[in-house]
Amino acid sequence: MDAIARGGYPLPGPNILDRPVHPDFVRFGDDFGQRFLVTVDTEEEFDWDQPIQRERHTLDTIPALRTFQDFCESHGVVPVYLIDYPIANSPLAVEAIGEAVAAGRAEVGVQLHPWVSPPLDEDVTEFNSYAGNLPFELEREKFRILRDTIESNFGKAPLIYRAGRYGLGPRSAEILAENGLTIDTSVRARFDYSGTGGPNYRDHPLRPYWIDRSARLMELPLTTVFWGPLRQLGGTIYPQMWRAPSARGMLSKAGLLERIPLTPEGVTSEEAIRGIDVAVDDGLPVLVLSFHSPSLAPGYTPYVRNAADLESLYAWWRDVFAHLAKRAIKPTSVADIMSRVELA
Repeated sequence: MDAIARGGYPLPGPNILDRPVHPDFVRFGDDFGQRFLVTVDTEEEFDWDQPIQRERHTLDTIPALRTFQDFCESHGVVPVYLIDYPIANSPLAVEAIGEAVAAGRAEVGVQLHPWVSPPLDEDVTEFNSYAGNLPFELEREKFRILRDTIESNFGKAPLIYRAGRYGLGPRSAEILAENGLTIDTSVRARFDYSGTGGPNYRDHPLRPYWIDRSARLMELPLTTVFWGPLRQLGGTIYPQMWRAPSARGMLSKAGLLERIPLTPEGVTSEEAIRGIDVAVDDGLPVLVLSFHSPSLAPGYTPYVRNAADLESLYAWWRDVFAHLAKRAIKPTSVADIMSRVELA
C-alpha cells in the first residue's frame, strides 16, 4: 500500500468492491455469541417505478419512525437508522428519534443518496445514482457534508455507512476511514447490480471481515442466504439464472433453492425464519436485517400499500424477533459490536 497520506489514511486504500481472496474475518469476544442488528435505510419517499429525480420527493413518513422506535424498544432492540441528506436535514427526524439516539436506545449512520445530497454537481442518471461511480472528490464531499449534518443535528458522530443502492466505489473505504467511520454495511452478499452500472457482491463473504484492520474499518454485510437442498450450489446456479426469474421461481416453489435476504420487504416471515436458521446453523456471528423507512406508512413503497400491509410488516418483525429469541440470538448495536471486537 502506498505511503501517501491524506487525513492520516494511506492512499490508495483498499477497494471494497474487490472480493477478498483471503478474508480477514472479524473475531469477537467469547461472550459475544451470535447477535442480530436491525438497520433502517432512512430516506425520503419517491416513486420507485419512475426514473430517479432530485425533486418530487416527500418526507411524509418521518413521524412513523417514532412508532417503529417505540416498537423496537418494547423488544429490547436498538435500531440503526442509516440516514440520507433530506432526513438528516429535517427537524422532524430529530423530533422523531433524536431523544432515543441521545439516550443510546437508537443509533444513526450515514446513507448516501447522491442525487439529493449536496453538492448537486452531477447529472442525475442511473449510473450516477451509485455514489461510488462519481468522481472521487465529489463522492468525498457529498459524504463529508452528509456526515457532518448528521452529527450536527443529532449530536452523535455516525460510525456506520450504507451506500444508497449499495453503490460503493473503488475509493469509498478511504472516505470512510478519513471520516472516522468504523463499519461499512453496503455489501449485499449474493446480489449483483452490475447490470445497471452498480457493484457485484455475488461472491462476497457473509461473515464480517476487515476492510482495513489498521484503520479499524470492517465490512458488515447484509445477510442473505441460500436455502434448500441445492443451497451449497447456490453461488453457482443462481448467477446462471440471473436473467431467468421464472427458472429461479420454479426452483423456489419446488423447495430446491431459494435466495432469502433478511428483510420484511418481499420476504415472508416463514421464509425469513428459514433464512435465520441457515445463518445461525452456519455460525454467522452477526445477522444484519434491513428495510426502507418509507415502508413504515401505507402507499410509499411496493411492499406496504395499505393498512393491512403495514400490520403485516409489524407482524413480520414480531415473528422474527420471537424466533431469534427462541434461537438465543440477542440484539446488538454498533457500539456493542465495536466494543466486542478482538483486534489482536
